[in-house]
Amino acid sequence: MAVTDRETRRLAPAPPARPAPAASTEVPAPPRWWPRWADAAVVVVALVAGAAARFYTRSPLWLDEALSVNIARLPLGEIPEALRHDGHPPLYYFLLHGWMAVFGEGDGAVRALSGLFGLALFPLMWIGGRRLAGRRGAWGAVLILALSPYAIRYSTETRMYSLVMVLALTAWLVAEDALERPTPLRLIGLTLLSGALLLTHYWAMWLLGAAAVGLAVHWWRARRAGDDAHQRATVRVLLAVAAGGLLFLPWAPSLLYQSAHTGTPWAGPVRPTDVVARSMADLGGGPEGEAVVLGLIIVVLVLLALFGRSAGDRRIEIDLATRPESRPLLVMMSLTVAIAVVAGYATYSAFATRYLAVLVPMILLVAALGLSRFSGGLAFRLVLAAVLVLGAAGGIRNVIKSRTQAEVVGDAVAAKAGPDDLVVTCPDQLGPALSRTLPPGVEAVSYPSFAPIDRVDWVDYTDRLDRASPERFAEEALARAGDRPVWLVWAGTYTTHEKTCEQLLTALARARPGATNPVADQGDEYFEHASLYRFPPP
Repeated sequence: MAVTDRETRRLAPAPPARPAPAASTEVPAPPRWWPRWADAAVVVVALVAGAAARFYTRSPLWLDEALSVNIARLPLGEIPEALRHDGHPPLYYFLLHGWMAVFGEGDGAVRALSGLFGLALFPLMWIGGRRLAGRRGAWGAVLILALSPYAIRYSTETRMYSLVMVLALTAWLVAEDALERPTPLRLIGLTLLSGALLLTHYWAMWLLGAAAVGLAVHWWRARRAGDDAHQRATVRVLLAVAAGGLLFLPWAPSLLYQSAHTGTPWAGPVRPTDVVARSMADLGGGPEGEAVVLGLIIVVLVLLALFGRSAGDRRIEIDLATRPESRPLLVMMSLTVAIAVVAGYATYSAFATRYLAVLVPMILLVAALGLSRFSGGLAFRLVLAAVLVLGAAGGIRNVIKSRTQAEVVGDAVAAKAGPDDLVVTCPDQLGPALSRTLPPGVEAVSYPSFAPIDRVDWVDYTDRLDRASPERFAEEALARAGDRPVWLVWAGTYTTHEKTCEQLLTALARARPGATNPVADQGDEYFEHASLYRFPPP
């Protein structure tokens, strides 16, 4: 790939890389036997299928999505306090609140907001891919994104991760422009984007921290080279990013409260190797075989972007000194993950691959750069075809596979429950999704505090569980129910409730023998699964 004057200035004071032929940035010509219309057909099918997949999945809302809706439906003034008990910053919930006021709270309606953010990534990926590797990189980036199982999944989920991807990629593109020419408009835009990222997801802190380190090194290199103009531009960009932190300051007390009282009680920190392994699988769409293969291909493409150099239609040379056009992005991404892992151990916080949304657009861009190393028309198309076919498999799985068993459970309760039956969920994490499926009039409470099931209070979560007693809870539940039937929705696979829900089941069965099991736990079919038991009146 050719290193442009703009990129050379950005990487100064290092000597500019030896430029490659301009033709290397164009999409390689197909083999003679390749039909002329085939490329256009692949592009159209991939783009149309990818766009459509971002607006449809047959799954009901699972825990996290239902929580998003149940918090966002509150009056605007009550959302910040609700989030203090949930553990997230507020921007996405404010946007979802306004969206639901216009389009309603149906599953398709609330997910469409994420779908629109998913579509917004397409032109941004084109711009980023073109900057890295010309038209070849632009087409590669857009097509990889179109059928990316990761991007499709979070474009069909009522969560903030699709928005995070848009904000992170836009911030990178604006920062690139501002380093070249730091106009007031670009600097203000970078400030707003940085602040919006921080107010959308806390992993933005690690991304912006890594970016600040990179900018500091960039300034130091410019200073060594005596490049005053570049020093000034770098300082202005760094100040713009820091100013974004000022926009976050009003939320800082809530963050401190969440850090002290909520955290991630459902899991602990993970090793760096686990971060890489889980991320690789989820980039491909999950733990299934074809997903792991796709994740591995993406990793190989990233490595080719870092070390590879095209040396003809059939050869790629390995440059252990690394390629300058991929270096800044990969250093920033690696540093972001390193900071996140250290912070996770320091605060005993969990890692989930959805947090990687702050980096996924850049990962896919670098993968597109690696794809551009294939200068032969046949090799380029074969590798791209493998990525698209495997990505389509993950996208189809997202469309047809349900994420939660809550609808099945709710339908079973609705079929036999009376208007005054008592439904108990254990753990309470099963409640939010179930709350959208239960018939009206049914009283539903959660273990251990008899709270309504529409939300989960994560404040001092493990401490409250340690103080609770399944036997005492069962006694009070039966006393509340009186002559009414009691339904128990439970699962024994939650780290926070090891053996707790089994003990609650045993206590209820001892007091009310003759229970039936209308719904069995189908853990192989659903990500969020549960059993349903009905205890008859005494």
